[in-house]
Amino acid sequence: MTSTSIVTAAVIVIGNEILSGRTKDINLNYLASGLTAIGIRLMEGRFIPDIEDTIVATVNELRARHDYVFTTGGIGPTHDDITAASVAKAFGLKLIKHDRAAKLLLDHYGAENLTEARLRMAHTPEGATLIDNPVSVAPGFRIGNVFVLAGVPRICQAMFDGLKGTLQGGDPVLSRTVSGYVGEGTIAGDLGKLQERYPTLEIGSYPFFRSGKFGASFVIRGTEKDRIDAAAAELHAIIRNLGAEPIEGEPAAT
Repeated sequence: MTSTSIVTAAVIVIGNEILSGRTKDINLNYLASGLTAIGIRLMEGRFIPDIEDTIVATVNELRARHDYVFTTGGIGPTHDDITAASVAKAFGLKLIKHDRAAKLLLDHYGAENLTEARLRMAHTPEGATLIDNPVSVAPGFRIGNVFVLAGVPRICQAMFDGLKGTLQGGDPVLSRTVSGYVGEGTIAGDLGKLQERYPTLEIGSYPFFRSGKFGASFVIRGTEKDRIDAAAAELHAIIRNLGAEPIEGEPAAT
């Protein structure tokens, strides 16, 4: 069996407005899809408040565990935008005015409109490199393996799209879905044994209710296509033995 290269990531969504329900997060899904496409496995997603100690602890925990960490939110001009200062503290670095970031803001707003509040968006940990913001100029930044992105979805997505070509992915994660009108409780034993026979794969079960019947979709994920196909063939046989017909992919909506 050939060895596989696994690269992992975590996303930290920062903001009281997310946790209160006032704002709906869509960045996590976007980042997860983009990372998967380039062979980076998103292993964790954390939602945390605008509290310095929490941000510091979470950043330090996850940057030690994963190849990449992405944060979203908290880099705007207001008093509650504390992500940059918190990340600097996590790395034990000074928070400084980044000269290039300040120049970008000056060119964008003009001297008469570059308020102290807006200038806060030019501050980064010492030694950080900027992440371009093609939407509203105010940049994100990278320090170590931590990428600090805006919280506004359009800006976050533009920042990520601009930087993802610089990321080093591992072997691409492949997936195949097999569905059937069988109850999870009925197939659970056989499904568990299938997972034991294919320890390098991830086999997930996702129930549904359609056409008045219960069923489940089984997603097989891994980096080896031949192993995925072999597991899928066994899964087809398991579903048939339980008196149902396996469906390749998701069942059609009715």
